[in-house]
Amino acid sequence: MSHIGRAIAFYEGRLGLEPLTSGPSAAIPDGSRVYGSGGGPALNVYQSATAGQSRATLATWYVDDIDQVVDELAAAGVELVRYDAYDHDARGITPRAGGGRIAWIQDPDGNTFAIEADT
Repeated sequence: MSHIGRAIAFYEGRLGLEPLTSGPSAAIPDGSRVYGSGGGPALNVYQSATAGQSRATLATWYVDDIDQVVDELAAAGVELVRYDAYDHDARGITPRAGGGRIAWIQDPDGNTFAIEADT
């Protein structure tokens, strides 16, 4: 993230993630957070001058009920990303290659994350 304060507002405020730890990032005191998922550390978010420059999906959360997760994200004000190459349903979920369904979100810097389910 280009600014750790915006990261905290998004990851904790919008996504509802709980930080497991926080600490410095390079020379930035309290410039990083490690968030848990599935019972362990899963996502390290830190302040960086190169935030948002990757076009790749940076992380994927595999969920049992993608409809519920997408509804919760929408209620929190998180918009799903829609790509022209895919057919999305009204909420932004698309069939996944090989079966299942997928949706994408972006943080305020444009870092992309996926939510996937096998059904």
